[in-house]
Amino acid sequence: MRFVFAIRGVVATALLGLVFVGPLPAQQLDPGTIVGQITQEDGTPLNSARVVAVSVQTGRQFGSLTTTDGRYVITNLPPGVYRVEVRLIGYNTGREDRVVVTSGESSDVDLLMGAEAIALDALEIFATRAIERETPVAFSDVNKEQMEQQMASQDMPLIMNVTPSVYATESGGAKGDSRINVRGFNQRNVAVMINGVPVNDMENGWVYWSNWDGIGDATSSIQLQRGLSAVNLATPSIGGTLNIITDATALAPGGGFKQEFGSEGYIKTTASLATGMVGDFAFSLQGVYQDGNGLANGIWNTGWSYYLGASWAISASNRLDLFAIGAPQRHGQRLYQQNIAAFDSTFALSLDDYDPDALRQNGGDWWESPDGRDFNENWNTVSESYTGKQAAGSSIFDRKLSDQLNERENFFHKPQINLNWHSMFTPTLSLSTVAYYSGGNGGGTGTLGDILWDYSSQPSRIADWDGSVAINRDTLDRKDVPKLAGQSVSILRNSRNNQWTIGLISKLKKEFDSPLTME
Repeated sequence: MRFVFAIRGVVATALLGLVFVGPLPAQQLDPGTIVGQITQEDGTPLNSARVVAVSVQTGRQFGSLTTTDGRYVITNLPPGVYRVEVRLIGYNTGREDRVVVTSGESSDVDLLMGAEAIALDALEIFATRAIERETPVAFSDVNKEQMEQQMASQDMPLIMNVTPSVYATESGGAKGDSRINVRGFNQRNVAVMINGVPVNDMENGWVYWSNWDGIGDATSSIQLQRGLSAVNLATPSIGGTLNIITDATALAPGGGFKQEFGSEGYIKTTASLATGMVGDFAFSLQGVYQDGNGLANGIWNTGWSYYLGASWAISASNRLDLFAIGAPQRHGQRLYQQNIAAFDSTFALSLDDYDPDALRQNGGDWWESPDGRDFNENWNTVSESYTGKQAAGSSIFDRKLSDQLNERENFFHKPQINLNWHSMFTPTLSLSTVAYYSGGNGGGTGTLGDILWDYSSQPSRIADWDGSVAINRDTLDRKDVPKLAGQSVSILRNSRNNQWTIGLISKLKKEFDSPLTME
């Protein structure tokens, strides 16, 4: 709830020695009127559009709704200069900045309204967006055009490096393993919201960007609010709040296709389609497929992402919207905490705070990887005769690559579904409600048991998959511990994180005579 008050002072000066014979008559001015018609660009009148006249001198508001023929009348206006605004869900804001109202007379103001994304206003209400000069919050906006020009195939956080107080990095991991720091706080202290719905992990506050891979292609704008923000939800926003607004359902029909290529076999295909208004309904759909081997060894990625928007114009002042977004994916990982000499020992020694003793391992000299920055200790090759499958819950499927195994692999699908209702009861009273569902299904891999590690030719231990398979298959003893034939003493395990969340957020907004707004 936000209250804004303005106190105007009046200074009275007493003049002594004057004799009043009687009260001075006040000059009475008759109120004026603003009338007009609101139509679409093709001349079709708009019913139940909200028309507001705002006094330029005092900020006081006067309102009216259009009738079935698009006409409106705003009466009892004190003479002066007004700004006239027209708002209707699914249309841009029509505006006339200077309308002069004179005593006892009527001013005509006709406005044309162009169609825009249906639900954008409602989505911004849910997201609690900061407004320049109105909200005491430091913030930065990134619009659709900036994202299309600068984001390319990066993870969402990386585009925020262009904003103040932000440091985002891929952290040496695979695609989707990026992280963002705001004002020095890590992701656990940054609230991330999609269309006003929080997506931080409920246990540790973390955000796994691989779960939202492809959301950048379906995003209308991003707002980063630094520090404790205007969001009135219980979110971990000490560092800041990242508000992501997706593309609303389009009123006009259309479609698009984009193909991207990159190094290491990277390919990304994006397709979108919008039906436009079909009666009282509109639908938008977008799908993305991407696949690649990654810039470092073993950090391949493959996955889909989808976005669905549907809208139903129940009436001119009520609209129901459905949004669904998700990104089922798999990708190999690289743990980022590694001795820097594994990548470049010369550079490591040039650092003032690097201990030269860290160049030695197991009593010998440090062996620098010939792969340089591509080195990854969390994978290794395996004989193609090994045909072991990968498991995800009840699903069993082939490994990504037949000649290698990942010690660390992530697979997850976390869809989010929003059902939004936006209603304009009066020109100054509106209600926005979102019911949402977010489910997660997936996990990651790791080692369990007595894995055979190879230290002979790597700067760090790396799994000897062929040796481990041989030990599991045969009667070879492991560390002088007898075992039975076929007994597995080393395995790749899957950790699971299946969860779901439902929620309801409702916001009532009331605009009074300026300068008071309550929500």
